[in-house]
Amino acid sequence: MLDYQTLEKLVSMRLSAMGQEYRRQLESAETGALSFEERFAMLIDAEWTARQNSRLKRLLRQAKLRIPDAYLEDLGYDPGRKLDRGYVARLADLAWINEHHNLIITGATGTGKSYLSCAFGNAACRKSFKTKYYRVNRLLADLTIGQGDGSYNKLMKDLKKTDLLILDDWGLTVFSPAGGRDLLEVVEDRFGYRSTIIAGQLPVSKWHELFEDSTVADAVLCICQSKTPPYFNRKLPHYKLKKRAHSCSSNHFFVSFKR
Repeated sequence: MLDYQTLEKLVSMRLSAMGQEYRRQLESAETGALSFEERFAMLIDAEWTARQNSRLKRLLRQAKLRIPDAYLEDLGYDPGRKLDRGYVARLADLAWINEHHNLIITGATGTGKSYLSCAFGNAACRKSFKTKYYRVNRLLADLTIGQGDGSYNKLMKDLKKTDLLILDDWGLTVFSPAGGRDLLEVVEDRFGYRSTIIAGQLPVSKWHELFEDSTVADAVLCICQSKTPPYFNRKLPHYKLKKRAHSCSSNHFFVSFKR
């Protein structure tokens, strides 16, 4: 009777995983040889693991990654691709997210920009970073709708609170003056406080041409690219990685894929 009441209390306190582990211990003769501390530690481990798994599922669901099963561990390092494992590992520790740096990924169609972006997004979720994936055109459409139905401020607040924002398909179309201003609001609110991945076909040197409003273009480029000479610059056979001091304040990482 006492065991049943204990199980009921665990469930009522939303400690279901601990309750399941407690039931398993009651039904297993082997746990009788364990000390109280050992059995208690097993109860805590069961609940902690269940909560971590639940949090990860929630973060991945909210991230809405374009490729949800993209993993950095699955990147190919065959000689033909000439992808340097060391440089990927440098970014894979996600220290740049903790330091609120950005990652810009550029390259031609089919070089794996979206996969790499989503792989970093998946890794961020597994490290408990709140992540959100958007195709740029879809984000601009949502912001336009938000201005009409009153949800604009809420969406902007959510974007500002997101630890890692992934903006994919950057530069597929020219940004209208209104769209450019919306993008400026997004990147400016996050600058220095959160991290952003921008992935697109065009190199950063051609981004200015994407904006109909040149003033907005200057402001966005000031935030999204470096203005000072690079202090880290190494070329790889397949891609180039640069870390530069940002003229405004922060540092950014660049990955340019080349065929």
